[in-house]
Amino acid sequence: MDEQTDGGAAGRHTPVLLQRCLDLLAPALAVPDAVMVDSTLGMGGHTEGVLRAFEHVRVVGIDRDPQALALASERLAPFGDRFTGVHAVYDEITDVLEDLGIPAVQGVLMDLGVSSLQLDEAERGFAYAHDAPLDMRMDPTTGPTAADVLNTYEERDIARVLRVYGEERFASRIARGIVRRRERAPLTRTSELVEIVRAGVPAATRRTGGHPAKRTFQALRIEVNGELAALERAVPASIEALAVGGRIVVESYQSLEDRIVKRALAAGATSSAPPDLPVEPATHTPYLRLLTRGAEEADAEELARNPRSQSVRLRAAERLRPTPDHLRTPRRAA
Repeated sequence: MDEQTDGGAAGRHTPVLLQRCLDLLAPALAVPDAVMVDSTLGMGGHTEGVLRAFEHVRVVGIDRDPQALALASERLAPFGDRFTGVHAVYDEITDVLEDLGIPAVQGVLMDLGVSSLQLDEAERGFAYAHDAPLDMRMDPTTGPTAADVLNTYEERDIARVLRVYGEERFASRIARGIVRRRERAPLTRTSELVEIVRAGVPAATRRTGGHPAKRTFQALRIEVNGELAALERAVPASIEALAVGGRIVVESYQSLEDRIVKRALAAGATSSAPPDLPVEPATHTPYLRLLTRGAEEADAEELARNPRSQSVRLRAAERLRPTPDHLRTPRRAA
């Protein structure tokens, strides 16, 4: 993270690949009365960039973290009714827009992963470098904590979470260590978890590849917040929210997120007709156009300005036509 001195949202957050996001969204946001959804508002950096660059655009900012929403709303107050903040998870975009009476939008921006605020607030338990309660909830008002997961899951389920969501090679050893430790007393602190991970990862591995607890903390954060399940729903729902000509830009920070985004965008950009048909029916032509060649990464200038961009993978697409009925994702029941 960048070293920041200003206590407000603007001083605590440098948005990743901001100019590239603005350039990709610009053609879609050029229409009169354009609306963009910032599905992961965070500290409001990307939204502020959009509101400054496009003086006619309205932004709906969604975030599940009440603290982030409050700080961003304060930051964006000078833009008046051009900004609307909503406390929700990004897979609820359809309901959010219905409640606001917005039938379709011209842009959707998603900046995934843990936010600057969550990393900087040590007591939230997201950072392995600081001792704190084992919480890790993006919305601290609801749901189970990381401590709940570690103290109640079966050993095999802890191992599965670490292996699948953290791609941790030593998941079984770490899970075994967690269960042994909790037999003496429930785990409550991040420092306890770091100690268990260090003991479970061989010394030779600990000397390479960064902090040994990085993958375990990532996995627990994803599990606690249901991040990948929400993202699986959110990307198709966000595409459905786009008007024809609208654009979606997504920034991912780890391979599991990027894989979900890649799959959803590629599905829309690929013909759904059987390959042996001599003529492609109009109902099977692609409804998305990819705007990036693969996933774009940060260049040296961006990395120097904002270290958080080191792992970013950016993908974008434009809606060409409505999604054909046979490819629509059924809406989840309320």
